[in-house]
Amino acid sequence: MSGLLALLDDVAGIAKVAAASVDDVATQAFKAGSKAAGAVIDDAAVTPKYVSGFDASREIPIVGKIALGSIRNKLLILLPLGLILANFAPWAITPLLMIGGSYLCFEGAEKVWHGLFPGEHIVHDPKMHENKDPAKLEQQKVSGAIKTDFILSAEIMTIALAAIPESNIWTEAAVLAMVAIGITVAVYGSVALIVKADDLGLAMATRGRLGLTQALGRWIVKAMPVFMRILTTVGTAAMLWVGGNIVIHGLYELGWPPLYDFIHHMADEAAHAVSDGFAPVAKWVVTAFMDGVFGLLWGLVLIPVATWIVGPAIAAVTGNKAEAEAH
Repeated sequence: MSGLLALLDDVAGIAKVAAASVDDVATQAFKAGSKAAGAVIDDAAVTPKYVSGFDASREIPIVGKIALGSIRNKLLILLPLGLILANFAPWAITPLLMIGGSYLCFEGAEKVWHGLFPGEHIVHDPKMHENKDPAKLEQQKVSGAIKTDFILSAEIMTIALAAIPESNIWTEAAVLAMVAIGITVAVYGSVALIVKADDLGLAMATRGRLGLTQALGRWIVKAMPVFMRILTTVGTAAMLWVGGNIVIHGLYELGWPPLYDFIHHMADEAAHAVSDGFAPVAKWVVTAFMDGVFGLLWGLVLIPVATWIVGPAIAAVTGNKAEAEAH
């Protein structure tokens, strides 16, 4: 009897350890995923454009295909690459993060530039109009969305990897897998709701039996364009903030601390200028604002570099002469 009790005690102990490990992985996954907020919000803001112009019945299937491609990107390609980097070339993580952060800054600054000068830097892809076959056009759109997702997913996974405390390869793999699945479900679940919200509102406005239902439906239809603009603005701000923070922190890690120290000094000054209850908020606001300003400035510097150097170089390597001539 005592042996059975000892065995049950051991099983209970193992179960507690396993539960603690699962809880630790979930906690790390949440913290790591939250670090990638800029790329996540941008992913949710960018994806709805890929279903525009298609029949309403194809919207959810298209989102589903993109989500499946996103999962493959993260689990089959980026997760193994991330583990290899973390365990065999950890020195490469900071430079790669800075490249990803710079890309976020570039994307955010380009959106700001387009907002200020909407007639400039508009690139039309002639391939998108080569055929009118809806099935081929859908396949082309999905393929383009998955390629864009790969870049954003690479940023998300790299940021998440850098946020994981030092641990063994299995814990890192579990955390990254949880981040990959959780973020994909959150992003594309949100996208599915967004792209169908106007259809729901229209149905409520035209088929609703109650005046309140019809009024709510009309409000949803009118509110969705405003919501999308707000989402795009928040996504752009988040990209600049997160991208700027990554680059500044990377410079600090590589041995150039002046900018990092200056921002933290200003944040501390702001915290001391308010009451203790608001000090953390003031510190975060100042840090995020200054990271965002740096991200915008750095992104504006990168626009001509990408337009006149990187773009033509990629076009030359891939053999896309039309794109090279466009630049």
